[in-house]
Amino acid sequence: MSEPKVLVFICNGCSYGGADQAGGVKLEYPPGVRMAKVMCSGRVDPQMVLDAFSFGMDGVLILGCHPGDCHYREGNYSALKRAKLLAPMLEQYGIHPDRFRIDWVRAGEGERFSRLVTEMVEAVVTLEPPEIEKPFEAHP
Repeated sequence: MSEPKVLVFICNGCSYGGADQAGGVKLEYPPGVRMAKVMCSGRVDPQMVLDAFSFGMDGVLILGCHPGDCHYREGNYSALKRAKLLAPMLEQYGIHPDRFRIDWVRAGEGERFSRLVTEMVEAVVTLEPPEIEKPFEAHP
């Protein structure tokens, strides 16, 4: 298998700072990681996760502010609720549960950011690639 591709949604409030710190101190993580900055983890729509898989991502990780620290008050709680609903739906599409995860990173947690991203890549590297034939369609 080639290097797995993992999309990491990082919130602008905290997780982006963790990613920036990881880069600033030159912490390493696998090269197949792609990041998408969002204003808040609560803004990650389930369709965005489905689209990531349908367009070839091997895994999706959502990183937000720690519970209680969200810059948008409760956005991370909304993200967690959606993630809990989305995980079983992904399984119905044949996507292994280890391919999707949500977690929390503060701005000063560069090492945590690097570790979580590396763990996510390591989790998907041993799995068979998801077989999704076409992009998921949004329903009206």
